[in-house]
Amino acid sequence: MDTPHRIRLMIVDDHAVVRDGLKAVLGLVDDLEVVAEAANDVEAMERARSSHPDVVLMDISMKGDSGIQVAQRLLDEEPERAVLMLTMHDGIEYAQRALRAGARGYVLKDSPSSEIVHAIRTVHGGGTFLSPVIAQRLFRAPTARAVLSDREQQILQFLGQGLASKQIASALDLSVRTVESHRQSIRRKLNLAGQAELIKYAVEHADSAS
Repeated sequence: MDTPHRIRLMIVDDHAVVRDGLKAVLGLVDDLEVVAEAANDVEAMERARSSHPDVVLMDISMKGDSGIQVAQRLLDEEPERAVLMLTMHDGIEYAQRALRAGARGYVLKDSPSSEIVHAIRTVHGGGTFLSPVIAQRLFRAPTARAVLSDREQQILQFLGQGLASKQIASALDLSVRTVESHRQSIRRKLNLAGQAELIKYAVEHADSAS
Protein backbone atom coordinates (compact mmCIF):
# COMPACT_ATOMS: atom_id res chain seq x y z
CA MET A 1 0.00 0.00 0.00
CA ASP A 2 1.48 3.34 -1.05
CA THR A 3 2.17 5.90 1.64
CA PRO A 4 0.39 9.21 0.88
CA HIS A 5 2.65 12.16 0.17
CA ARG A 6 3.54 14.12 3.24
CA ILE A 7 4.38 17.82 3.25
CA ARG A 8 8.07 18.05 4.12
CA LEU A 9 8.74 20.78 6.68
CA MET A 10 11.81 22.60 7.92
CA ILE A 11 11.56 24.64 11.14
CA VAL A 12 13.91 27.62 11.48
CA ASP A 13 13.94 29.20 14.94
CA ASP A 14 16.79 30.05 17.29
CA HIS A 15 14.91 28.72 20.34
CA ALA A 16 15.17 24.95 20.77
CA VAL A 17 12.05 24.87 22.94
CA VAL A 18 10.02 26.42 20.10
CA ARG A 19 11.36 23.91 17.58
CA ASP A 20 10.66 21.03 19.94
CA GLY A 21 7.12 22.26 20.57
CA LEU A 22 6.37 22.61 16.89
CA LYS A 23 7.81 19.18 16.12
CA ALA A 24 5.65 17.64 18.85
CA VAL A 25 2.47 19.27 17.54
CA LEU A 26 3.10 18.88 13.81
CA GLY A 27 4.33 15.32 14.25
CA LEU A 28 0.79 14.33 15.20
CA VAL A 29 -0.61 15.47 11.83
CA ASP A 30 -0.77 12.64 9.28
CA ASP A 31 0.16 14.64 6.17
CA LEU A 32 3.03 16.61 7.72
CA GLU A 33 6.63 15.54 8.33
CA VAL A 34 9.39 17.60 9.93
CA VAL A 35 12.52 16.69 7.94
CA ALA A 36 14.93 19.37 9.20
CA GLU A 37 15.41 22.14 11.71
CA ALA A 38 17.81 25.05 11.96
CA ALA A 39 18.74 27.63 14.57
CA ASN A 40 20.32 30.30 12.36
CA ASP A 41 20.85 31.52 8.82
CA VAL A 42 23.83 29.30 8.01
CA GLU A 43 22.11 26.12 9.22
CA ALA A 44 18.93 27.07 7.36
CA MET A 45 20.71 27.32 4.01
CA GLU A 46 22.71 24.12 4.54
CA ARG A 47 19.78 22.02 5.71
CA ALA A 48 17.41 23.29 3.05
CA ARG A 49 19.90 22.11 0.42
CA SER A 50 20.27 18.67 1.99
CA SER A 51 16.68 17.95 3.08
CA HIS A 52 14.66 19.65 0.30
CA PRO A 53 11.65 20.78 2.37
CA ASP A 54 8.37 21.69 0.68
CA VAL A 55 7.57 24.33 3.30
CA VAL A 56 9.91 26.30 5.54
CA LEU A 57 8.52 27.65 8.83
CA MET A 58 10.66 30.71 9.44
CA ASP A 59 11.04 32.94 12.49
CA ILE A 60 12.03 36.58 11.90
CA SER A 61 14.35 37.34 14.82
CA MET A 62 17.47 35.16 14.79
CA LYS A 63 21.19 35.47 15.27
CA GLY A 64 22.87 36.37 11.99
CA ASP A 65 20.64 37.39 9.11
CA SER A 66 16.95 37.97 9.86
CA GLY A 67 14.39 35.39 8.84
CA ILE A 68 13.20 37.72 6.09
CA GLN A 69 16.68 37.88 4.57
CA VAL A 70 17.07 34.11 4.84
CA ALA A 71 13.66 33.61 3.21
CA GLN A 72 14.75 35.68 0.22
CA ARG A 73 17.98 33.69 -0.13
CA LEU A 74 16.13 30.37 0.09
CA LEU A 75 13.67 31.46 -2.57
CA ASP A 76 16.38 32.76 -4.88
CA GLU A 77 17.78 29.22 -4.83
CA GLU A 78 14.42 27.47 -5.11
CA PRO A 79 11.48 29.77 -6.06
CA GLU A 80 8.92 26.96 -5.90
CA ARG A 81 9.63 26.36 -2.21
CA ALA A 82 7.00 27.82 0.15
CA VAL A 83 8.11 29.96 3.09
CA LEU A 84 5.70 30.54 5.96
CA MET A 85 6.76 33.15 8.49
CA LEU A 86 5.90 32.02 12.04
CA THR A 87 6.63 34.87 14.42
CA MET A 88 5.57 36.97 17.39
CA HIS A 89 5.92 40.22 15.38
CA ASP A 90 2.40 41.47 14.70
CA GLY A 91 3.25 44.76 12.98
CA ILE A 92 2.19 45.09 9.35
CA GLU A 93 5.61 46.44 8.37
CA TYR A 94 7.11 43.03 9.13
CA ALA A 95 4.35 41.27 7.21
CA GLN A 96 4.81 43.55 4.21
CA ARG A 97 8.59 43.00 4.20
CA ALA A 98 8.12 39.23 4.48
CA LEU A 99 5.65 39.12 1.60
CA ARG A 100 7.90 41.30 -0.54
CA ALA A 101 10.75 38.89 0.19
CA GLY A 102 8.59 36.12 -1.27
CA ALA A 103 6.99 34.50 1.80
CA ARG A 104 3.60 32.96 1.02
CA GLY A 105 2.26 33.27 4.53
CA TYR A 106 2.57 35.09 7.83
CA VAL A 107 1.28 33.46 11.01
CA LEU A 108 1.61 34.53 14.63
CA LYS A 109 3.13 32.06 17.08
CA ASP A 110 0.20 32.38 19.47
CA SER A 111 -2.20 31.15 16.77
CA PRO A 112 -4.07 27.90 17.45
CA SER A 113 -2.26 24.83 16.15
CA SER A 114 -5.15 24.17 13.77
CA GLU A 115 -4.54 27.58 12.15
CA ILE A 116 -0.82 26.86 11.74
CA VAL A 117 -1.57 23.49 10.13
CA HIS A 118 -4.11 25.14 7.81
CA ALA A 119 -1.53 27.80 6.89
CA ILE A 120 1.04 25.11 6.03
CA ARG A 121 -1.39 23.28 3.78
CA THR A 122 -2.50 26.52 2.13
CA VAL A 123 0.98 27.77 1.21
CA HIS A 124 2.03 24.28 0.09
CA GLY A 125 -0.93 24.28 -2.27
CA GLY A 126 0.20 27.58 -3.82
CA GLY A 127 -2.04 29.90 -1.83
CA THR A 128 -1.30 32.76 0.55
CA PHE A 129 -2.21 32.72 4.25
CA LEU A 130 -2.20 35.58 6.76
CA SER A 131 -3.24 35.40 10.40
CA PRO A 132 -6.62 37.18 10.59
CA VAL A 133 -5.32 40.05 12.73
CA ILE A 134 -2.47 40.65 10.25
CA ALA A 135 -4.84 40.45 7.26
CA GLN A 136 -7.18 43.02 8.79
CA ARG A 137 -4.35 45.47 9.46
CA LEU A 138 -2.61 44.88 6.15
CA PHE A 139 -5.64 45.39 3.95
CA ARG A 140 -6.72 48.50 5.85
CA ALA A 141 -3.34 50.05 5.01
CA PRO A 142 -3.45 52.77 2.32
CA THR A 143 -0.79 50.97 0.26
CA ALA A 144 -2.60 47.63 0.26
CA ARG A 145 -2.33 45.96 -3.19
CA ALA A 146 -1.25 42.68 -4.73
CA VAL A 147 2.07 42.02 -3.05
CA LEU A 148 4.89 40.85 -5.29
CA SER A 149 8.34 40.09 -3.95
CA ASP A 150 11.20 42.46 -4.80
CA ARG A 151 12.53 39.89 -7.27
CA GLU A 152 9.11 39.54 -8.89
CA GLN A 153 8.87 43.34 -9.19
CA GLN A 154 12.24 43.34 -10.98
CA ILE A 155 11.15 40.62 -13.38
CA LEU A 156 7.82 42.32 -14.04
CA GLN A 157 9.67 45.52 -14.92
CA PHE A 158 11.94 43.69 -17.35
CA LEU A 159 8.94 41.96 -18.94
CA GLY A 160 7.36 45.37 -19.42
CA GLN A 161 10.51 46.46 -21.24
CA GLY A 162 10.13 43.55 -23.68
CA LEU A 163 12.89 41.28 -22.36
CA ALA A 164 12.64 37.49 -22.71
CA SER A 165 13.30 35.10 -19.84
CA LYS A 166 16.83 34.34 -21.09
CA GLN A 167 17.68 38.06 -21.18
CA ILE A 168 16.19 38.61 -17.71
CA ALA A 169 18.14 35.64 -16.34
CA SER A 170 21.36 37.11 -17.69
CA ALA A 171 20.60 40.58 -16.29
CA LEU A 172 19.80 39.26 -12.80
CA ASP A 173 22.38 36.44 -12.75
CA LEU A 174 19.66 33.80 -12.36
CA SER A 175 18.88 30.60 -14.22
CA VAL A 176 16.19 30.66 -16.90
CA ARG A 177 14.29 28.07 -14.84
CA THR A 178 14.26 30.40 -11.85
CA VAL A 179 12.95 33.29 -13.97
CA GLU A 180 10.21 31.05 -15.36
CA SER A 181 9.23 30.01 -11.82
CA HIS A 182 8.98 33.67 -10.81
CA ARG A 183 6.84 34.38 -13.87
CA GLN A 184 4.45 31.62 -12.82
CA SER A 185 4.34 33.04 -9.29
CA ILE A 186 3.52 36.53 -10.62
CA ARG A 187 0.70 35.10 -12.72
CA ARG A 188 -0.69 33.22 -9.71
CA LYS A 189 -0.58 36.23 -7.39
CA LEU A 190 -2.12 38.58 -9.96
CA ASN A 191 -4.66 36.01 -11.18
CA LEU A 192 -3.51 36.28 -14.80
CA ALA A 193 -4.66 33.46 -17.08
CA GLY A 194 -1.68 33.14 -19.40
CA GLN A 195 1.58 34.54 -20.70
CA ALA A 196 -0.18 37.02 -22.99
CA GLU A 197 -2.05 38.52 -20.04
CA LEU A 198 1.17 38.65 -18.03
CA ILE A 199 3.02 40.57 -20.76
CA LYS A 200 0.06 42.93 -21.23
CA TYR A 201 -0.03 43.62 -17.49
CA ALA A 202 3.74 44.11 -17.36
CA VAL A 203 3.67 46.65 -20.19
CA GLU A 204 0.75 48.55 -18.67
CA HIS A 205 2.37 48.67 -15.21
CA ALA A 206 6.03 49.01 -16.19
CA ASP A 207 6.48 52.31 -14.36
CA SER A 208 4.84 51.17 -11.11
CA ALA A 209 6.87 47.94 -11.06
CA SER A 210 10.13 49.82 -10.62
